[in-house]
Amino acid sequence: MGKHVIVGAGQVGGQLATLLMAEGHDVTVVTRSGSGPDGVRKVAASAADRDRLIEITRGADTLYNCMNPRYHEWAEIWPPVAASLLATAEQTGAALVTLGNLYVYGPVDGPMTEDLPQAAPGHKGQIRAKMWDDMLASHRAGRARVTELRASDFYGPGSTENSYIGSVRFVRPLLAGKRVTFLSDPAQPHSWTYLPDVARALAIAGTDERALGRVWHIPTAPAFTAKAFGERLCELAGAPAPRIGTMPRPLFNAIGLVNPMMRELRETRYQFDAPYILDSSAFQNAFDVAPTPVDEGLKAVIAAA
Repeated sequence: MGKHVIVGAGQVGGQLATLLMAEGHDVTVVTRSGSGPDGVRKVAASAADRDRLIEITRGADTLYNCMNPRYHEWAEIWPPVAASLLATAEQTGAALVTLGNLYVYGPVDGPMTEDLPQAAPGHKGQIRAKMWDDMLASHRAGRARVTELRASDFYGPGSTENSYIGSVRFVRPLLAGKRVTFLSDPAQPHSWTYLPDVARALAIAGTDERALGRVWHIPTAPAFTAKAFGERLCELAGAPAPRIGTMPRPLFNAIGLVNPMMRELRETRYQFDAPYILDSSAFQNAFDVAPTPVDEGLKAVIAAA
């Protein structure tokens, strides 16, 4: 079995650590606080401290970037962290597997595939695009071995309070018969990536050399609307029919004047104003995996809630 170092212990890093440990791997989780799931080695360190990260990673097969700084801190946090992660991969020989997102593409017309240009108009997408460009340049120069896996918005057990259809903001209120306010249009088709599928795809990429040298989209079920999600959720749980409202755009923008998170969401609201569809067939075909069926994911969400 291999040695794996995971930076970040949030909704993805924790699940990835648990999965790799269950497969018999030696797992170390690195966070500033030293947190992480039971049974793994936990180290308190800053990912921006490249000397410390190199020390922790030396001898590892794979280094995973599962960090997710708060949106309004991206410009400050990501550049030094990304440089540290890449330097660590170059110095130690560990493969660098990064969890990315779809912001790099900007607004699109049609399903998103990995060959789309990185045309993000917003600063968050541009930050992530540069991270991948730097990684790929190092890979092509023979200095590092890298890959990036991109997912759409998350749903599933362990989702955080910031998730559009997560347990805190969406699932628990609906199951309790309460009205919820969706931040954008709940009737637009949208790709949602199931959290356990994210962890599984990262584990595959971190243990299979075929994943290196390119971007992949994480297996994601066919798109569905937030409205349809709520209806099926309540149907499976035997809960009252969902009541889902839409936050008017003027209110959405006004809240952003005082709330840093909401202010940053204005940049990516386009993802919910029109169909937002992810094509993950390349990864599915290459590694013979399929996304978790939506009903199966919803049952797990209900059980967790």
